[in-house]
Amino acid sequence: MKALDKKLKELQEQKQTIIVPYIMAGAQGLDQLAEEIHLLEKAGASAIELGIPFSDPVADGPVIQAAGLDALNQGVTLEKIIAVLQTIETDIPLVIMSYLNPLYSFGLERLVSELGKTPVKGLIIPDMPYEHRGYLTPLLEQTDISLVPLVALTTPRDRIKLLAEEGEGFIYAVAVNGVTGTGRQYQEELDEHLKYIQQVSDKPVLAGFGVSTVEHVTRFRESCAGVVVGSKIVKLLKDGENEEVAAFVKEVAAV
Repeated sequence: MKALDKKLKELQEQKQTIIVPYIMAGAQGLDQLAEEIHLLEKAGASAIELGIPFSDPVADGPVIQAAGLDALNQGVTLEKIIAVLQTIETDIPLVIMSYLNPLYSFGLERLVSELGKTPVKGLIIPDMPYEHRGYLTPLLEQTDISLVPLVALTTPRDRIKLLAEEGEGFIYAVAVNGVTGTGRQYQEELDEHLKYIQQVSDKPVLAGFGVSTVEHVTRFRESCAGVVVGSKIVKLLKDGENEEVAAFVKEVAAV
């Protein structure tokens, strides 16, 4: 069993809330990346999702788009991010969230080789369909890196079963039809959707997109194993509210 799968499965079996905060790598400068990772680790994050800045982030809402532009304007690149990650030590898994273009441009074989020298244990690629996973799966087979699938509200049930069976690490359940961001109104049928995914998956199901309050987390814990929290964390870090970030992560982890 790969490291990300093992870590999150253990938390699920212990009935602990899984909390995966998202940060945009380099938004506050790459010299702050290690400090941000250690802040979240100390606060009780189960894993950390690291966004790679990209000029056309189709799944990202305004807060994360702005953070990506902040990083790009400081000259942050995938190559520079990986170089920094190779110097960071952490006891929790890191998960890269990137669109396919930056990864493909970097070189997929080179990517997998270089990530093997970092604490990165997972990849999320929102614009890579299941049918194209063959670009990466052969390269990842003998590594400790999991390819995490996304499941949308509109994903048919037979496809959900396929993604749940083939996916690794956890199932990222997109909780809205749209982009990331706070202030979401969740549909009533979402809870049933999440329950179904968790029923057919032997991996933890984490709800993401718009999760920004403890009340959201409490609701989703009735249906699945935990949450991914992005825009709220990104905004607080941008505003320099590091203590509030730590307090929120601790509170969510205790749900």
